Amino acid sequence: MITDLTYLKNMSGGDTEIIKEMIGIFDEQVQEYIIEMPQLLADKNYYALGKLAHKAKSSVSIMGMNLLASDLKSLELLTKDNENTESYPQLVDNFVTQCKIAMTELTESLLKL
Repeated sequence: MITDLTYLKNMSGGDTEIIKEMIGIFDEQVQEYIIEMPQLLADKNYYALGKLAHKAKSSVSIMGMNLLASDLKSLELLTKDNENTESYPQLVDNFVTQCKIAMTELTESLLKL
């Protein structure tokens, strides 16, 4: 599994309604991010891409996706100075792939709550 709800469970005191709500918010946000991020990359709007990576980093961190959060931090920092632009497509593709997997995992987790 790429998600880990330990932090979310601790933060919510195990309240399943809060956990469900947070997963719902994550799902809504990520649905937007996986559309916006590749578009910003295609448009070479690296400034906005970095800002979106920053926003997305918080969302994935709450769901325990620490490796992806680290990748998003790297993308955020790289875009500030347009450094290593050749690495952006891989970082964005990884984000999209990991988030799709996470949404499937979280949907399954919701059924168990």
